[in-house]
Amino acid sequence: MPQTILAICAHNDDQIIGAGGTLAKYARQGKRIRTIICSFGESSHPHLHREVIVERRVKESLRADKILGGSGVAYFGLKEGSFPAEFTNNNIKKKLAWLVAKEKPTKIFTHSSDDAHPDHRAVNKIVTELVREKKIPCPVFEFQVWNVIKITHRNNPRLVVDITDTFSTKIRAFGAHTSQKLAFWSLIWNVVFRARIAGLLHGSTYAEVFYKI
Repeated sequence: MPQTILAICAHNDDQIIGAGGTLAKYARQGKRIRTIICSFGESSHPHLHREVIVERRVKESLRADKILGGSGVAYFGLKEGSFPAEFTNNNIKKKLAWLVAKEKPTKIFTHSSDDAHPDHRAVNKIVTELVREKKIPCPVFEFQVWNVIKITHRNNPRLVVDITDTFSTKIRAFGAHTSQKLAFWSLIWNVVFRARIAGLLHGSTYAEVFYKI
């Protein structure tokens, strides 16, 4: 039975921005990559009907997951910008705990507590609570999306992954989200810069660095 790696994120390109190279590398090693996405991200296109943008974003996330070598994506379908209330109203903590018990991951990747986006911080908070409640028994690592550097908990144990061989796969998966062109061009410099600096600091061309919760 292959090991399962679980990514828990707010929006359908977050795990690619933060951990795409690592997820692709693990997939190449035969590990099973599963992703849980909290929202469909439909507010990115308020001028379109919800059903239209939801269908498009789901197709994009499945296409990106296939590029990475993933084994599927699950959505909670929560309302963006209201995650704390949505988590309570939809009993998300219990659902996450059940999914973790079902998937039995050997590692989990999720958002950083430093991230500027409130939805990202909300996801970090609920995952951290599950860790503290011992409902997540495996190591959990934070990835960065909007924050360039890690500010808090910098002394936590780190995981450094050489993604030189899978960096181009990460970029292709990120680019599969064609409805998010503005976000792509806003973040691509950060994605390249962070991976390159991490690589230089750890003896490779490109790397991803994660901090353990």
